Amino acid sequence: MPHQPPAYDFCVVGGGIVGLATAMTLLQQRPGASLVLLEKENGVARHQTGHNSGVIHAGIYYTPGSLKARLCKAGAAATKAFCTEHAIPFAQPGKLIVATDRTELERLTALQDRAARNGLSTERLDAAELRRREPHVSGLGALFLADTGIVDYQLVAQAMADEVRAQGGEIRLGARVEALEEDSIRVTVRSVGREPIQAGRLIVCGGIQADRLARMAGVGDGFAMVPFRGEYYRLPESRAGLVDALIYPVPDPSLPFLGVHLTLTIGGGITVGPNAVLGFAREGYPKLSVNAADLADMVRFGGFWRLARTQFRTGVVEQWNSVVKSGYLKQVRKYCPELGIGDLIPEPAGIRAQAVLANGDMVEDFMFRQTARQRHVINAPSPAATSALPIAAEICREMLQPGLGNS
Repeated sequence: MPHQPPAYDFCVVGGGIVGLATAMTLLQQRPGASLVLLEKENGVARHQTGHNSGVIHAGIYYTPGSLKARLCKAGAAATKAFCTEHAIPFAQPGKLIVATDRTELERLTALQDRAARNGLSTERLDAAELRRREPHVSGLGALFLADTGIVDYQLVAQAMADEVRAQGGEIRLGARVEALEEDSIRVTVRSVGREPIQAGRLIVCGGIQADRLARMAGVGDGFAMVPFRGEYYRLPESRAGLVDALIYPVPDPSLPFLGVHLTLTIGGGITVGPNAVLGFAREGYPKLSVNAADLADMVRFGGFWRLARTQFRTGVVEQWNSVVKSGYLKQVRKYCPELGIGDLIPEPAGIRAQAVLANGDMVEDFMFRQTARQRHVINAPSPAATSALPIAAEICREMLQPGLGNS
């Protein structure tokens, strides 16, 4: 048995957009390889991929030279090309980052410099030009990124799944991984109620479950996944023409997330959000969701308490605005003052899968861990959907080195 070759060249765990892009790219670069993708849900793209704002990000916010900066820019182009090839609707309305006070104007200048360092084109607008372009938006100035787009990432993920199957790959749904075992020539993947799978190489794209899967492989030390619920509203149909571009606030560098924004959807609507509320269930999308095992894991992790100390005030504000609708609305009215409580119609929430280190720091960049035969995608929050194809290319570059991938 130890000398028999594994049944598959590759196994991918995780049917979100990063896992699907990786499986598809492996098969494109290694035609004829045997590959199986395992997804614990009964369909693909059921979590982060299917619960986001649908933005094709340009990459302005990320530290120059970081993986996020490099792969987001490449991913925006790759995503649009993939959509064109597969007749998936997308649009490019652009994004306005709006400054509403003098401090934010200074931050806008810093963002413009960062955009230039990331190779992005921007246009600076004064208050008059902002009002001319967006009559319902109020601000002292803005930065316009024409390259920002919108798409339905569930459609993108489904097209990738179709490509995987067309290239001979298998997708097994309802396959929850419970153990990983590695030896000199294979990785054995054990799923609940299924026969074990043996593969020469394993790529794990586990999203919010990344730490648990990494611990199965012995590479899960020093971090944990902490869920943040992103709550959304949508505007009524009567507000459909309110804005022509995506409208974002200037982010506060002391806060971990971007702030509540107005996002055009590919279906013609406008969403408001998300905020960032600590979640008590990793996959609990309704308000007040609690999972005892998830909560126990979080409170046992020292990094969570260190994070809580540094972000206590922000956390209280976010929780308050989650409960009190007028607090949420106040964030939007900074740049769109005519909106009222009646304009906020509840929309399904999302869960941001955020890796937090033992010292309490949030992991800012994409993060990976590996063994001799495994590659684990650990931290892949936004802009991972935009960046999925170049993330996959990075993984495949390592998986397909001479002597790797086949045994």
